[in-house]
Amino acid sequence: MNQPTQAGPGRRRLAAHCRRIAEDPSFGMAVFVVILLNAGLMGAETYSGLADAHRRVLQLAESGCLTLFTLEMLLRLGAYADRPKAFFRDPWNIFDLLIVASAFLPFLRENTTVLRLLRLARVLRTARFLPHLRILLLAVGRSLPGTASFLFVGALVLYVYAMVGWVCFAQSDPGHYGSIGRAMLTLFLLTTLDGLTDAVRAGLEISRFSIVYYASYALLASFVLVNVLIGVVLNSLDEAREMEEAEARARERAANDTDPADEVRDRIVAARLALDDLEASLSQLRATPAPLPEHERERRLESAV
Repeated sequence: MNQPTQAGPGRRRLAAHCRRIAEDPSFGMAVFVVILLNAGLMGAETYSGLADAHRRVLQLAESGCLTLFTLEMLLRLGAYADRPKAFFRDPWNIFDLLIVASAFLPFLRENTTVLRLLRLARVLRTARFLPHLRILLLAVGRSLPGTASFLFVGALVLYVYAMVGWVCFAQSDPGHYGSIGRAMLTLFLLTTLDGLTDAVRAGLEISRFSIVYYASYALLASFVLVNVLIGVVLNSLDEAREMEEAEARARERAANDTDPADEVRDRIVAARLALDDLEASLSQLRATPAPLPEHERERRLESAV
C-alpha cells in the first residue's frame, strides 16, 4: 500500500500560519462585514439616481470587495497547503471558490445580469460564519426528498377535490370551478384559509352539503398536510444538527492531529495496563496468607503457653 506523500516543512509552516489567521474570530468577522458591505452596494445600485451620481465610487467599492474576497480565498487555500485534497472535501470551500473565481471569467463579467446574480450569491456566504444558518440550509437540503413526497400527495389531494368541486359547482360557480385548472387554483388559494368564509357562504347558497366539502378540505389540506411538512422539516433539522456536531468533532480531531486509529490503540494500551495492574493485585492477594479467625489465634496462643 502506497503511503501518502508528506508535505515539506515550508508548506507545513505556510499552512499553519494561514490556518492561524483564517481560524481567528476577528478574521471571520471582517469577512462577514465585507459580505454585508457587498450586499449593501448591490442594494444601492438599484437606485438609478444614486448609481449615476456615485458610479465611480460604487465601482471602486465593488473592486475593493472583490479584492478582499480574493485575498481571503488565497488565504484559505494556503491553510490547506500541506493537504490540498482536504480543501475540496468541504462543500463550502468549493462554493466559495466558484463564487470568487467566477468574477474573473471574461464571458461572465461581460454579462451584467449573470454578474449581478453571482454577486448576489456572495450573500449566501454568510452561512459560513453563522452556524445556525448553516444548519438551517443543510436541513432544507435534507428535507427535499420528503418535501417532494409531500408535494406529490398534496397535488393528488388537490386534484381529487378539484374534480369533485368541478362536478358539484361548475354550473353554479363557473368563475371558480368552471374547469379543472380554475378549481385547482381556487382550492390552492383556500389552502391558506384566506377567503374560506366567502367560499363557504357561496357554497351554502348552492347546497347545504358543501360545508362537508370545504370542512374536509380545510382539515386535510391546511392542517394535516401542513403538519406533515413541518414534521419532515423538523426531522431534517435534527439530522442537520447532528451532522454539524459530527463535523465539528471531526474538525477538532483534525486540529489536534489525532488519528482515530491511534486513539483506539491508546485505549487498548490503557485497558491492557489496567488489566496488568489488576492481575498483579490478585497475585499479591494470593501470596498473602489469609488472617486466622479469632478463636483459632486464641487456641494457638494457649498451646504455645
